[in-house]
Amino acid sequence: MSDIPLFKTIIAGDGGVGKTSLVRQYCEGKFDTSRVMTIGVDFQTHVVDLPEGKVKLSIWDMAGQERFAVVRTSFYRGARACALVFDLTVVDSLEHVSHWYKEIHNELPDVPFILVGNKLDLAINPDVTIANKFAEIIHAPLILTSAANGTGVPEMFEHLARLPLISAQ
Repeated sequence: MSDIPLFKTIIAGDGGVGKTSLVRQYCEGKFDTSRVMTIGVDFQTHVVDLPEGKVKLSIWDMAGQERFAVVRTSFYRGARACALVFDLTVVDSLEHVSHWYKEIHNELPDVPFILVGNKLDLAINPDVTIANKFAEIIHAPLILTSAANGTGVPEMFEHLARLPLISAQ
């Protein structure tokens, strides 16, 4: 039996922001240009090697479409950390992050968050002023990523792996 702690983490945000691509880039080291919508939820596990020790993440990739909202909330139970993902090239996806925060916070009032701006490779001089303000409000770090080329992806998941350790202190 393994003594590596297992932490359930949630990846949430609008459909098309790159949640599945981030998970695949991190867990499988690949990026697919074809986009297939997540139905309900998908999950993978991955061991993160932190200076504090190894942590195993159970990464739950939530469907972003509104029609899955009814089933989504039941998948939140037991989560120890959450990444709220938005697309740096789509302003609406950042505006919708507050909805995602409220939905998850209502189910898990003590879960810690990170805010992730994805598609950095496609964003020309992204203005993250509003994202920084929202991150401050929810006491979350803002991490900029590109699932396509891997920029910021390891840091994103290392932050997710540390959140349960920090909140346990």
